[in-house]
Amino acid sequence: MFLNQSVIVLAGGFVFQWNEGLNTKSQPQKRFPVMPAPRARTAHWWWLGLGVVLSAVMSAVAEQDAGKAVAPGLVRPNILLIVSEDNGPELGCYGEPSVKTPVLDALASKGVLFERAYVPQAGCSQSRAALLTGLYPHQNGQIGLATWKFRLYHDNTPNLVRSLQKAGYRTGIIGKLHVSPASAFPFDFKEIESSNFSRNKLGKYAREAGKFINASKRPFFLSVNYPDAHRPFIREIGGIPEKPLTGDDVKPLSYFGLDTPELRQETADYYNCMSRLDTQIGELLTVLRKSGKLSNTLVVYIGDHGADMLRGKRTSYEGGVRIPFILSWAGRWGAGRRHLELVSTLDLMPTFLHVAGIPQRKELPGRSLVPLLDGEAVDWREYLFTEFHLHSAHNYYPQRTVRDDRFKLICNLMPGTVNPGYEFTHKRFFKGLDRVIAAAKEPVRSAYLRMRSPPEYELYDLKRDPYEFENLANDPEYGGVLQKMKSELMRWRRSTGDPLLDRKNILRLKSEIEACMTNKDGSPNKARLSLSYPEYFFRNRNEFSKP
Repeated sequence: MFLNQSVIVLAGGFVFQWNEGLNTKSQPQKRFPVMPAPRARTAHWWWLGLGVVLSAVMSAVAEQDAGKAVAPGLVRPNILLIVSEDNGPELGCYGEPSVKTPVLDALASKGVLFERAYVPQAGCSQSRAALLTGLYPHQNGQIGLATWKFRLYHDNTPNLVRSLQKAGYRTGIIGKLHVSPASAFPFDFKEIESSNFSRNKLGKYAREAGKFINASKRPFFLSVNYPDAHRPFIREIGGIPEKPLTGDDVKPLSYFGLDTPELRQETADYYNCMSRLDTQIGELLTVLRKSGKLSNTLVVYIGDHGADMLRGKRTSYEGGVRIPFILSWAGRWGAGRRHLELVSTLDLMPTFLHVAGIPQRKELPGRSLVPLLDGEAVDWREYLFTEFHLHSAHNYYPQRTVRDDRFKLICNLMPGTVNPGYEFTHKRFFKGLDRVIAAAKEPVRSAYLRMRSPPEYELYDLKRDPYEFENLANDPEYGGVLQKMKSELMRWRRSTGDPLLDRKNILRLKSEIEACMTNKDGSPNKARLSLSYPEYFFRNRNEFSKP
């Protein structure tokens, strides 16, 4: 008998659920076998009519066989990736009592929750491209928003979609892709391709997912991308949430370090978006259960980056790069487990290749999570790295970051200059906060001033100062820590071919961006933006020449 396995991945947190998992103790070496190639079929010309019928029948059989493993009792899983937008780990299961997320809380209670999960860059296109290619933005080229002409270095960059298709998977996406060029990811099924920030299509997500899931007769990969909690923060849509929170119900996010009625209301409406997201995910999981495939599904949920708030999205602070990450695989990984290992969305592609029985690609910086979650003796990473370049052309301010179990180092590659992202965020979303910041107590006030005009290095003790208010880079007591972190950051930059090690590249891209600042208010004109960085950033042009 062949067992069906399925994988689900959601973004906004990481959740895997694979019910009725394999008996890994009895056959650990046969866990995820590589699929055999389809059998050749022939038909004699004088039997053409019968041949057409036989071909149709055998195609259906082959579609079913594509999900079967070499050994009885084993099969490759489906993969469902659910990605939420612009939210950090502000969920009930992560200890936030104000936000109501019963679906995600229940999912976490059945599986494994990672406390320290990160994206490579706190931007939509950058994070999604990294997830789908398994590469850092500076490695794949998607260093800024696709809507602002930033793109992959190569159209044929190897990626998760192509790898799974080659292995026999049916692939689909619901919601925005937001990576350029979209043709690099030739999904078999596409629906709701817009960003849908108006949320007027929320009822279609689960419905379209059901069509795809029910029609799939072979292993599938489906990415479902929800618009919540992207701005605008819409308080209530169609009675969801049933009882929206108000500013009187919450406190501002802790990493603000500030408290005003306006920030409380912003936080409340952000939480309302999270509650609506939770409801939408519940509808999706209901569709999956009714399809009869829930028990054969590995579930993963993540967010694409942190909230679009002060010191969040478009920054290298924890509020920008840290996300929720939950996995649930009943019968295999247990329930109610909480892990402190440092994990990244770059670990998703290696994990999916692993469970799909596809050989690992050595050039990928991420690692499969399967051995770790199986309880094997794994020498897991000691350091985790993130980066920032820009979002749109409004906020070019490149950074490189490393963290270990306790400390975090941010290296600002243009120190001594004003970070345009500071004004972009504060003037666009939080007008009038300058007076509040000026009156804030230390070290909060200095943290905002430092964000506006950063020094070359920012060093934080995340155990003692989880919200990164106090910079220790100039404290002699932490000199040894600073040097160690600088050394590890440089090692990583060299090993991954960071194009910004060459200062000429930093300045050249800066000049290209400044050349489009032709609007009367000094803001960039997208139509005038001309980018050639894919030519001078990418040094190893032949490395990714084959899909």
